[in-house]
Amino acid sequence: MDVTSKIELIKKPPYEEAVTEDELRNLFSTNSKPRHYIGLEISGFLHLGSLISTGFKINDFIKAGVECNVFLADWHTLINDKLGGNWDTISKVSNYYERAFKLVCPGVNIIRGSELYDSHKEYWKNFVLFTKHMTLARTMRTLTIMGRSESEEKIDLSKLLYPPMQAVDIHTLDVDIAHAGMDQRKIHMLVREIFPKMKWKMPVAVHHGLLAGLTEPVESEFGGELGKMSKSKPASGIFVNDSDEEIRSKIKKGWCEQGKSNNPILQIAKHILFHEIPELKVERPEKYGGNIIYSSYSQLESDFAAAKLHPMDLKNLVSENLVKIIAPIRDNLKMDEETRDAIKNSV
Repeated sequence: MDVTSKIELIKKPPYEEAVTEDELRNLFSTNSKPRHYIGLEISGFLHLGSLISTGFKINDFIKAGVECNVFLADWHTLINDKLGGNWDTISKVSNYYERAFKLVCPGVNIIRGSELYDSHKEYWKNFVLFTKHMTLARTMRTLTIMGRSESEEKIDLSKLLYPPMQAVDIHTLDVDIAHAGMDQRKIHMLVREIFPKMKWKMPVAVHHGLLAGLTEPVESEFGGELGKMSKSKPASGIFVNDSDEEIRSKIKKGWCEQGKSNNPILQIAKHILFHEIPELKVERPEKYGGNIIYSSYSQLESDFAAAKLHPMDLKNLVSENLVKIIAPIRDNLKMDEETRDAIKNSV
């Protein structure tokens, strides 16, 4: 595969940006097997954004010849008080995450934070050296990467370790591509600022857009981040353990105002359905326009904006195709009751 084709794969939705695209192109021109990483907190049931959209983007990297690594950030999970801050629960749910990503992304490597730190004795030395380049004010400004605000009145000291740990993870993993959602952009900019000072290899940063929740999105610096799918808000998203009927019911209730192209139902069509399905067929009676086949997202969005496609027809299209994608993943990703209860009891 030539470099242009590889770049096209990486830029498929939900891609937002590469910092920089010239660096990414040069990387593919000089390295036949670049090393990639994306890190995830272990924070509950996986959903369309955290597993499906993210997993499909990882698969784009794999198809482009990239060695892909999913970093299960168990220590970061503990620091950020997820899953009740219970290490046994975090370990159990980490096993679920590992099976999920190996199922959706065949060929991906799974690395746990605890294993990385145990196997690299120089990690904490590098961590201290890295923090010598960070001010307290700058550290506070990066807390948004963990869903927190620098204005929070009560925050324990461990949370200030989170941003530099994430940066040193990137160095320790020796990656060429640091991949994340747009909500993690600040840490990658910190990496680009400090790594050259330490004479560490600076990776290309690739960011994908965040999948909006099913409720009306709230605009923010991340383009709807405040309304994103959330593990703590079951009604806001589609979870991979949802039944077919739950999926259909949630899509039916989703915000989908006629003519509004930023609605979450269209986002799912763009980021999930068209990523895997070349043509989508709307089935409707002749008196309502008859059946129509969409072979591109732009065509679908245009018809919806022009009121040529009714919101309910769009919802039916999305729900039925989403069921086809999620059902085999759900059925193969069987979760034991102990893990399910551990997640439920920690929310």
